[in-house]
Amino acid sequence: MRRTLLAAALSLLVALPLQAQQPTRIDDTAMAQAATLRERALADDTGWKVVESLTTEVGPRLAGSEADARAVEWAKAKFKALGYDKVWTEPVTFPKWERRSESARVLGASAQALHVTALGGSPGGRVEGEVVRFASLDDLQKAVPGSLAGKIAFVDYRMERARDGRGYGPGGRVRSAGPSAAIKAGAIGYVMRSAGTDSHRNPHTGMTRFDESLTPIPSAALSLPDADQLARLTALGATRISLQLDCGWDGEYTSQNVIGEMTGRTKPHEVVVIGGHLDSWDLGTGAIDDGAGVAISMAAGHLIGALPQAKRPARTIRVIAFANEEQGLWGGRAYAQKHAADIRKHQLGAESDFGAGRIYAFAAKTPDYAKDAVAKIAQALAPLGIEHREDGDGCGPDLSPFNAIGMACAGLSQDGTDYFDLHHTPDDTLDKIDPKALAQNVAAYTVFAFLAADADGDFGSAPKVPEVRK
Repeated sequence: MRRTLLAAALSLLVALPLQAQQPTRIDDTAMAQAATLRERALADDTGWKVVESLTTEVGPRLAGSEADARAVEWAKAKFKALGYDKVWTEPVTFPKWERRSESARVLGASAQALHVTALGGSPGGRVEGEVVRFASLDDLQKAVPGSLAGKIAFVDYRMERARDGRGYGPGGRVRSAGPSAAIKAGAIGYVMRSAGTDSHRNPHTGMTRFDESLTPIPSAALSLPDADQLARLTALGATRISLQLDCGWDGEYTSQNVIGEMTGRTKPHEVVVIGGHLDSWDLGTGAIDDGAGVAISMAAGHLIGALPQAKRPARTIRVIAFANEEQGLWGGRAYAQKHAADIRKHQLGAESDFGAGRIYAFAAKTPDYAKDAVAKIAQALAPLGIEHREDGDGCGPDLSPFNAIGMACAGLSQDGTDYFDLHHTPDDTLDKIDPKALAQNVAAYTVFAFLAADADGDFGSAPKVPEVRK
């Protein structure tokens, strides 16, 4: 009975606010300042200079590598060079995975090399065996236990191209769940058609996971043309391949979330959070994933901070270059844990982590009392070709752990039509970024962050009441 009464009381507390919430508003002065910032950002090249610097001077930034440490030092120096009022770091500790070498070959009468890359989290080792092709992850998961003994599983799922990247969900699950399904069927190795949409011989890496009760097996991704080639070979008859990976876990490593702030005019202890992740995979130079996001958010904060103090927004702009997003949102989870008690001080958050394609839509998950303010932000974004959508799909990977416990969330949707041509491949390099599209992103994040920070009222950040178990 006591539990039932407690559950009822908490439900009433959630359903009935203690007092009516005043509408959140954005005034005409802030709108005019946002319009000025928008035009200034479109003509500014700070974003381009930042991503050029990161990808050139640091290059690939695999979490836990020597370049990870250099990237942290780069970010601290760049924040300071861009005039941020305050710069600091917060530690992020995680298991360290290393890639050293990888290769695969078709054996026998049709002997030839295959272009592969180890999946993050894969163990090293050399395996050789007959390939068994599956058209989907579901098909592999239905395989009879032991039916793949001594064989190598091959999932040949073709990811769909889409502007919003919705095809990556099914493609990513092939990578994350496929190896465990292969082990359960008795396989000694695992290969998959890369989670990508290109036609180049560039395999796409990315993180995989193994169920705790299983002994991991060497697991790799094939470039899309090589997946086609292997599919044709298996259609002709029994095909054997060898897969050799030199990679694996090597202790723990402590990196850093690097944080810069532009101090607010009247409410400096309340913040609007924007950012991207500083780490990248090691095949390319991490330009679209996620050097662009770091550059967009750093440049936006810089442009807002360049305003005279009297014209700055009421609240502080906090820009975060997150550590180790690629291997499990380690930086985002560390930030959420450290700042959980300060959720109400976080006005609104958004992360750029989907390349540098033009932003085409804006949405924010907020209470009804903040809808008018959200509409004002959308109005200021409209000249950039950005439409307002009522339902958002998140605020970016690294902010999702904080959003899950109560931080208000906004999303600026980038055109990802060709994002998965480049994602996690050697082709993720600076030349793939369009400077004009990057400037449009900077303008959008500048407008968004400024108006959210200057709003009179909040957007609903508050600790979420945990569910009570009966």
